Amino acid sequence: MQIKIAVRHGHLNEAVQQSIRAKAEKLLHFFERLTLIEITVDLAATFEHKESKMVEFVVQAEHKHDIVAREHHTELMAAVDLAMDKLEAQLRRYKQKVQDHRRTPSTGRVAGAPAIEEPTDE
Repeated sequence: MQIKIAVRHGHLNEAVQQSIRAKAEKLLHFFERLTLIEITVDLAATFEHKESKMVEFVVQAEHKHDIVAREHHTELMAAVDLAMDKLEAQLRRYKQKVQDHRRTPSTGRVAGAPAIEEPTDE
């Protein structure tokens, strides 16, 4: 899995980038078939006429279109945490949807189809 971090209107030091990367890697606990996580941080965004930081996560999973979460907050790590909460919920719903729920017997057995008997040597 690749993690790409892009920053607009400023620069993030290596420690902040590592903490964001560590949080993004935790998404593998919810869905293990992730191929790419792109994180965009905008340090000069305006939201509802206030200065805030915007964080956008774009997650690519196998056989699925992108899963996106955006959040605005005055604190950068708070915006990251809020976006992560959104992503976790979306990934849980997607995993529940694609999981194989056919653990019960096949419909032929349930419907009472006669079992094929093997000939005996009597």
